[in-house]
Amino acid sequence: MARATAHPNHNCISSEDLHGTEVYGPDGKKIGEIDHLIIDKMSGRVGYAVMSFGGFMGLNHSHYPIPWGALQYDTSLGGFRTNITEQMLKDAPQFSDDSWQDRNWEVQWHKHYRAPHYWEMGAQ
Repeated sequence: MARATAHPNHNCISSEDLHGTEVYGPDGKKIGEIDHLIIDKMSGRVGYAVMSFGGFMGLNHSHYPIPWGALQYDTSLGGFRTNITEQMLKDAPQFSDDSWQDRNWEVQWHKHYRAPHYWEMGAQ
């Protein structure tokens, strides 16, 4: 499938193009792929990349919001690297749709993944 804004020499990417981008753990193995982004409406900062993980042929997979600061794009892979392991995903604090309204949950989530708080980071 062609990418909407496939510009290999640019730093910017369309959010549409992130869908399906693979995520690799610290051992270099694929642990999931980006499903969509969560953006802070007030600051415009990307807070999370929601990653699809597990399942078989699109069934029984789970979605995990990964702090954006825990991902680094690797041009040699054409995907993201992270220090997050599969076990960390499995042990993550419980997530629900109400979690987005709870800053304490976000602090706990970032601490679990050892990622900086997006709301305390400089301009992105």
